[in-house]
Parts: sequence; structure tokens; C-alpha cells
Amino acid sequence: MSFGLVKHNNNSISAITTPGNLAQGKMTLLQTQTASSSASISFTSNIDSTYPIYLVKFINIHPSQSSNNGFQFQATTDGSNFNTTLTSTFFRAYHFESPNGNETVGYQTAQDKAQSTDFQRITHDDDLGNDNDSSGSGELMFFNPSSTTFVKHFFTNFNHNQSNAFTVNVYVAGYFNTTSAITGLQFKMGNGNVDSGTIKLYGIKGT
Repeated sequence: MSFGLVKHNNNSISAITTPGNLAQGKMTLLQTQTASSSASISFTSNIDSTYPIYLVKFINIHPSQSSNNGFQFQATTDGSNFNTTLTSTFFRAYHFESPNGNETVGYQTAQDKAQSTDFQRITHDDDLGNDNDSSGSGELMFFNPSSTTFVKHFFTNFNHNQSNAFTVNVYVAGYFNTTSAITGLQFKMGNGNVDSGTIKLYGIKGT
């Protein structure tokens, strides 16, 4: 039995120098922002027709306040007003640290939006703790922001520790109900500042 050499784009394995060459869609880091007692974090550049898909990564988001501090986002079509009409659905699962603790999976209508211009919360309705071992990380993906024909779909996945000792995973999906191009995103806490954390914006090319 003989085995042939697997090649990528007619190159031998040794000729492939970057992992990105193997990907169907290339992901490019466009911007990084680091919070430091920030009232909000806005991305008002680099979101345009260059990429059909944009990915935002949240790393160790930590609030300054201990109550009413859900992490949330909105979009802008004019570069300054973050109040784009959106509709969403909100799903979460959590488990306590205790071996005998409760676990829950469910749909949470209180955090849904229906043709709302409010900010969309992407953390559990209980608070994101601000003690030393409480923070959150996750991602947001949205599609074709520059389209002037279709609405703009998005989904988020965010995991965080609660101050009362349980872990939560939250999924939010929805769409911005506008045919205007989305040109920016803003992130903030429901109460207080973003004490620390990093947010990265990536563009993803199609196949």
C-alpha cells in the first residue's frame, strides 16, 4: 500500500508557511480596545463593506459596580447614536459551584427585545460580580453590516462567573431591523463602568 502526499493549493506541507492559508475564510484583527474604568467602549471605524462577517471577542470583562451591571451592546447607523431597532431571543444555562447546587437551562423572556432601541443585555439577569474571581468572556458575531437591502443578523455567546458562586452561559440571537448600513458598535455596563477587560474586533472574509 502506498500513500500520496497531501498538498494544499498544490504546495507540499513544508511550503505552507501560515496557518491562515488553510482556512476557508481569513480572520483579520482590525482593532483592540482595553477598558480602564470606561463608561463605554465604541467601535466606530473598520466596520464597512470590506468583510461580510465581523467577530467581536470579549476577554475578562470586569465591572466596576456589583449590582445592575449587565454587559450590553447596541449598534449605530450614523456613527454616533447607538439606538438601532432590534429584535432578539435570550437563552441561558447556569450551575452552582456546590456539588449539590441547582442547575437551570431556559429561555428568558425578560431579556428579549421586540422592535426595541434599547441596549441588548448579553449576561444573565443576575449581576456580573465585581469581586476578584468574577469576570466574563465570550463573543459576538454579526453579518453583512453594510447591506442596504437586508436586516443585520447577530448572535452572542458569553460565559461569566456570578458573585454568588455559579457559572452562567448566555446565548442571544437576533437582528437589527434596518436596511441602513451599520457603521459601529458600542458596549457598556447597565450600571457603572467597565472596570477592565479587552475587546477585539475581527473581520472575516468569505470562502
